[in-house]
Amino acid sequence: MGLVNKIASFVTGSYAQRLENIRVNPVSLQGQTLISNLKTASTTEYGKRFGFDEITSYENFRNRVPIVTYEEFQPEIERARRGEANIFWPGKISWFAKSSGTTNANSKFIPITKESLEGNHYTGGKMMLANYLEKHPDTRIFKRKNLRIGGSADVYQEFETKFGDLSAIMIENLPFWTDFMNTPNREISLMSDWEVKLDAIASAALKENVSSLTGVPSWMLVLLNYCLQKTGKSNLHEIWPDLEVFFHGGISFTPYHENYNQISGKPLNFYEIYNASEGFFALQDQTDKKDLLLLLDTGIFFEFIPMEGNALSRRKAVPIQEVKLGKNYAVVLSTTGGLWRYLVGDTVRFVSLNPFRVVVSGRTKHYINAFGEEIIIENAEAALKEASEATGAIIQEFTGAPVFMQGTEKGAHEWMIEFEKEPQNKDEFKRIFDLHLQKVNSDYEAKRYNNMTLKEPIIHFARKNLFYDWMKERGKLGGQNKVPRLCNDREFIEPLLALNKKV
Repeated sequence: MGLVNKIASFVTGSYAQRLENIRVNPVSLQGQTLISNLKTASTTEYGKRFGFDEITSYENFRNRVPIVTYEEFQPEIERARRGEANIFWPGKISWFAKSSGTTNANSKFIPITKESLEGNHYTGGKMMLANYLEKHPDTRIFKRKNLRIGGSADVYQEFETKFGDLSAIMIENLPFWTDFMNTPNREISLMSDWEVKLDAIASAALKENVSSLTGVPSWMLVLLNYCLQKTGKSNLHEIWPDLEVFFHGGISFTPYHENYNQISGKPLNFYEIYNASEGFFALQDQTDKKDLLLLLDTGIFFEFIPMEGNALSRRKAVPIQEVKLGKNYAVVLSTTGGLWRYLVGDTVRFVSLNPFRVVVSGRTKHYINAFGEEIIIENAEAALKEASEATGAIIQEFTGAPVFMQGTEKGAHEWMIEFEKEPQNKDEFKRIFDLHLQKVNSDYEAKRYNNMTLKEPIIHFARKNLFYDWMKERGKLGGQNKVPRLCNDREFIEPLLALNKKV
């Protein structure tokens, strides 16, 4: 380990220790987090309404404080956006992360307090670096530049509170000296026009020796392909010989993994983080496994609602010590950003209880269950991966939706898939996809048996850049915008079908 890495190890050592404490004392840390958050917010309007100062146990908390969706909590957030102080967290909140999500619905504005920014978002990033250094003591990432993609930041003029993508808020509030570690600089990072910004980022990054990447896989891939096109190089290591790691989050990496393998030149390390506007939740702490260690001492108290029966509709949550292996849970958060028993919309599945590690399995609103088949994103990605590997295909983007029964016609699933490399045999791709989806989802298998309820899936092979053009048409290029993978109606598939016909 060289001098620079020894210094980095000294600086990040406390965060490595905190990760180990999370592995060893998870339940105790969660209890301390809950009591600390309640005490801090006890004098706020929300804290007084639900008697935070009288809550001394998780059972008290669960019985007193309701689980809420964004729509239910939005009136409180809007008051804070208008400049009111002490609504659900002490003081006036100046920043709000604009979470565009994956739908056409109005944007969400998630409060970002000093405590959540410093104690959660930045701390999660420091833990990520500490973990990577521990696993790769000879890394060069502290001697080279990190290529980042940030969103745009705008000012909510009327009330003098600011909003923007979470990444933009983080860049805006970082010390000035971090610009020396990252490319592009903050001026370029905070540009609003994605297509202008794309060229500006590439021009800046191509002048630097980049060793690490951080960002959302889909938009980072667009940028990297643009850099290859701009330089005429055949792979990334011809541009940046010291490139070694991609820290990625925001969406599942599974559909993009092969794309990155194709363009990297030499093997890259891939480390996943699980973060959102609401918080930095988990990180991949093992080199050879993609499971994510929940960060249980960074200001977030976690609860989980089993995705079975009517538990979600009844909003019956359990603390971390009561979760079980292999089950899907909706995630509920209470944070130092002032969110209280907030239903974030993600679902996770526990793959380890010692320590607590999860995989992100989907979204509470993004699934296909028009016929009782309960297809989640994890199912779809597994089946698409199997079909791609068997037919030599590489997928760029995809989305799926139901085809509803009409008259005597049976239902089906309809998929729009854009390929980087199309399958050698399209019929075989469809067959394997259908069979593997049945293998990983017994409810789908039952509905497909003898075409009893569902006919074989309909797969459209999208024209080049269809999803990019669709996201552009919707004003959702770059930043943290995501392509919706599944929908239980035809809200997304219909405009994609129409746009796919246009040249």
